[in-house]
Amino acid sequence: MSDISSDLTLFNELVEVLMKEEELHPVADRIEAEELYSTIDLSLQSAGMVDEQFKSVLKEVLVSTPKTATNLFFNQLFGGRQSKAVLGDLLAVLLNNSMYTYKVAGPQVGIEQEIIRQSCNLIGYGSKSNGTFPTGGSMSNYMALVMARDAKDPNSQRKGMTQPMVVYTSIESHYSNAKNASFAGIGRDNIRYIASDAEGKMIPSKLEEQIQKDIKDGLVPTYVNATAGTTVLGAFDPIHEIADITEKYGIWLHVDGAYCGSVIFSDKYKHLVSGVERSDSFSYNAHKMLGTPLTCSIILVKDKKHLYESFSNDADYLYQTDGDNFNLGKTSFQCGRRNDALKFWTLWKSVGTDGLQQIVDQQFDLANVALKYIRSNSDYTLYSFDDSISICFNYKDIDPTELCTALYENQITVVGFGAFKGETFVRLVTINANNEAVDILNFFKVMEEFVEKHPNLKRIAEHVSEEV
Repeated sequence: MSDISSDLTLFNELVEVLMKEEELHPVADRIEAEELYSTIDLSLQSAGMVDEQFKSVLKEVLVSTPKTATNLFFNQLFGGRQSKAVLGDLLAVLLNNSMYTYKVAGPQVGIEQEIIRQSCNLIGYGSKSNGTFPTGGSMSNYMALVMARDAKDPNSQRKGMTQPMVVYTSIESHYSNAKNASFAGIGRDNIRYIASDAEGKMIPSKLEEQIQKDIKDGLVPTYVNATAGTTVLGAFDPIHEIADITEKYGIWLHVDGAYCGSVIFSDKYKHLVSGVERSDSFSYNAHKMLGTPLTCSIILVKDKKHLYESFSNDADYLYQTDGDNFNLGKTSFQCGRRNDALKFWTLWKSVGTDGLQQIVDQQFDLANVALKYIRSNSDYTLYSFDDSISICFNYKDIDPTELCTALYENQITVVGFGAFKGETFVRLVTINANNEAVDILNFFKVMEEFVEKHPNLKRIAEHVSEEV
């Protein structure tokens, strides 16, 4: 058996390999999926592998894995690397605490609760508020839906669903809402997808119309999911107007800020979630805008009683000391739970709230660089709007699916595509706060040079005519 000291030495060696590789080759050499197992030895066998061979395989895996922290990765709603957060995550792995009791987590409980308290203060929740760290944004939305269900029908926990509940969300909201309605026993057919305006924001008048119709039909409006940063356009639903409606009809309001809810740290951009203090629950992902390693998701609840009522369960073998306020398993969905708070705490502690604000603001600054470039160039068509870090565009009428796939397969840059109201486009996400203006302009440079070298890329008009 290897000892930890020698493995940490190997780890440091591999880190140096990765850092150099990221610098020299920001986009990983792509391995065709059907060729993966014949290219790298990923097999598990009876005999162990000797150290040098083991090291060699690990290097191959590192070099071939998509590099999400480089200045040419714009594909997902995360990217970059905050070093102090990485430090915290490494320490969490070494400590290997589970976060269900104070007995096994000790000061880590205080670290998690301090993040939650400060987050609640930032959004204007009162003294009854609290929260927890779920496994991701989808789970945050699920927990909010379960609390909404139980608040509307407290008997549902024991007797099952006794009312025909319906839930509401924007047509542009995250796909987890459909899964969650199924998991919670409400049913996918009982989701009402509310139309969005030209900028991708939920239309409150359409929401109220649908609620009134459902009440007339004998259904029970239970939950509204508003979005702070839609997946494609990065749009922010109008929370104040939605809250007027949910308060009027007694409906739980959850604000899904998984993508862009971290604007709460920015004096300049927190107006985008104005009204969040009126919600019943709010979630955001520090592994997105704030750059912590995956995963780091937080859900906050205005009244912590809902966490206890929906997720607490007695377990004499587990909760033996210290009381409910320090035994976090009483308010979380899962029992065994890794320490996702430490990496966020080491980042926040080291840079302060002011530093987190700078991280958020930098992403909008980078988005503005991209917007300015696109608006000044007639070869581009812009589909997105101000106050978003999702920059959506097309270049020279080239089919965006064709372009993005070609850029990826040729190891030029990694960027995705999206669609809105029948239009498909390239979606550039400026979420890597380690980038600078020169990196955004370099993206356009390498893309344009690639197009110039590949004049046969399919055009949108050709793609449409083929479909017809």
